[in-house]
Amino acid sequence: MGAERHILILGGTTEARRLAGELDALPGLRVTTSLAGRVAQPRLPAGEVRIGGFGGPEGLARWLREQQVDALIDATHPFAGTISFNAAEAAAEVHVPLLAVRRPGWVAGPGDDWHDVGSLDEAAEALPALGERVFLTTGRMGLAAFAHLGRLWFLVRSVDAPEPPAPPRMEVVLDRGPFTVEAERELIRRHRIDVLVTKDSGAAATAAKLTAAREAGIPVVVVRRPPTPEGVPTAADPAEAREWLDRQFRNA
Repeated sequence: MGAERHILILGGTTEARRLAGELDALPGLRVTTSLAGRVAQPRLPAGEVRIGGFGGPEGLARWLREQQVDALIDATHPFAGTISFNAAEAAAEVHVPLLAVRRPGWVAGPGDDWHDVGSLDEAAEALPALGERVFLTTGRMGLAAFAHLGRLWFLVRSVDAPEPPAPPRMEVVLDRGPFTVEAERELIRRHRIDVLVTKDSGAAATAAKLTAAREAGIPVVVVRRPPTPEGVPTAADPAEAREWLDRQFRNA
């Protein structure tokens, strides 16, 4: 790939950790992963790590210049949203090549009863017609969208404890994937869940709940992903990201 190349990975996902580990093992590369700092005890990747925001696209552009970054890889969660658009703006300003790593989304199969919505607010609006005992797996951010649903009961799963505003009738499970179908099946049975809410985050680590919901015959409210910034190339996995890097540095 050439010597003295600095790669900045906007991370926090399994794909970001895998990619950092693979790149850090290569000679002539300096790999830095940036984490947002929203998780109290994140899983740290190989290479250098920075934690915290950049201060918008201007701050990210300044960091790219100061640290002499040769390529920027946005491997954040598909629902991170703002940082992806900040990355696109900063990369364009500094003329640093940018790639977005986006794992494939989930696809409904036979027996699935999925209800697609465009936001957490739309998910909350759909819930009363679908069930009364909700398995909410959208993370601790955004619970305010469901706080007004006092008639419904929620089982909320997140890595860290959520903060108010939140639904008044709620039980919290602190856990981190990957999850098994057996464990998800037991959660649904024990808590008498009759509707599941999830973001279309993709990947196998949290897909077991979809299988368990299908087996239980319960509806699933699926929040669709926000769009990626226009014009930004995408890769489905770390292998495709490495191929993209090879092309960038080969043509540099």
